[in-house]
Amino acid sequence: MERKDFETWLDNISVTFLSLTDLQKNETLDHLISLSGAVQLRHLSNNLETLLKRDFLKLLPLELSFYLLKWLDPQTLLTCCLVSKQWNKVISACTEVWQTACKNLGWQIDDSVQDALHWKKVYLKAILRMKQLEDHEAFETSSLIGHSARVYALYYKDGLLCTGSDDLSAKLWDVSTGQCVYGIQTHTCAAVKFDEQKLVTGSFDNTVACWEWSSGARTQHFRGHTGAVFSVDYNDELDILVSGSADFTVKVWALSAGTCLNTLTGHTEWVTKVVLQKCKVKSLLHSPGDYILLSADKYEIKIWPIGREINCKCLKTLSVSEDRSICLQPRLHFDGKYIVCSSALGLYQWDFASYDILRVIKTPEIANLALLGFGDVFALLFDNRFLYIMDLRTESLISRWPLPEYRKSKRGSSFLAGEASWLNGLDGHNDTGLVFATSMPDHSIHLVLWKEHG
Repeated sequence: MERKDFETWLDNISVTFLSLTDLQKNETLDHLISLSGAVQLRHLSNNLETLLKRDFLKLLPLELSFYLLKWLDPQTLLTCCLVSKQWNKVISACTEVWQTACKNLGWQIDDSVQDALHWKKVYLKAILRMKQLEDHEAFETSSLIGHSARVYALYYKDGLLCTGSDDLSAKLWDVSTGQCVYGIQTHTCAAVKFDEQKLVTGSFDNTVACWEWSSGARTQHFRGHTGAVFSVDYNDELDILVSGSADFTVKVWALSAGTCLNTLTGHTEWVTKVVLQKCKVKSLLHSPGDYILLSADKYEIKIWPIGREINCKCLKTLSVSEDRSICLQPRLHFDGKYIVCSSALGLYQWDFASYDILRVIKTPEIANLALLGFGDVFALLFDNRFLYIMDLRTESLISRWPLPEYRKSKRGSSFLAGEASWLNGLDGHNDTGLVFATSMPDHSIHLVLWKEHG
């Protein structure tokens, strides 16, 4: 049949075929297939696969593809990336999908970064780090050796760890290298805090002292407590230093002059922790920007307004039991919005605006977990055997790390958390440096550090 005649015949057949019912069309196809030879059947087989298996991701508009992809879990999406280069390109370009996946893992998200491939890479990095945490392989350990007697005081800031010892010295260490940056002669230290120029120490000799790093000279000596000083804090802007003591008092000092401005009373046990912090929430008792002092003993946390009013009165006393049957751990978290403390009943979180208890996080499977750090997403806890990471969204323990037989302290100053920003959510960069430090019976310092990414 000539080409022209064939095309005319084909047009006529097509018009007739389209006018048939579905049943008639099926019968017609069955008849034609029965008349076909091997060449025609092979041609039919090859083309049916293309007709029936349409690549919907390639055919759909990009916005609709993104909408459909949001319903798939990240692991399925990663599998789909292997289907073809086109699928990988489309899936990798869906920014919202990978940002959400990162958030679900507890990752901090910078919404200003809209590079979708960046977020896919962040997710892959996050999966690796979370698996390391689950498999208890995210950390490594090292030691700092240099003191010749019991180390009682530790303070960490910006990659530097300060240690105060019964050998009448304080040392400043670079955690990343393990090298001692400064070493100065002091009194026996029960508490330390430092900045670039100075070191403030609280001592078992009932005094507080201020030292200059560069010369090792004592620039101020604060006398007045009648018991050991277990905790110190200061603020250069206010020119105020505060100290908590075994004499049941908190003293407020002029930092530069060395004079006592006020003695705060009301505690009936050793004051083991003082924290000076700016308020970040508004209430009837304080406003954002006000300086607040928290002092804690074995049973209570007291809140004091510090700043213009030196002769301040206690605003509020917090406790977890009215009959003093439950003790507080000597660690305290206060970020200006929330107060968190641990006890045998669990972690207590108070709203600083109302002083109401927001929640009590109980861990019945493990008793007496002590608080080290508390953030928006994670909390760092420990007991006699392990360091734990808790996901605060589910209140479940997601990782643990074994600890050696460290030196025990009822005051809670011979151990501390390191970097804290990751507690508000990992971001792929803040999981570096010091996690935890504690003093050992052999006078060394045991460090737990983030392991570098594989």
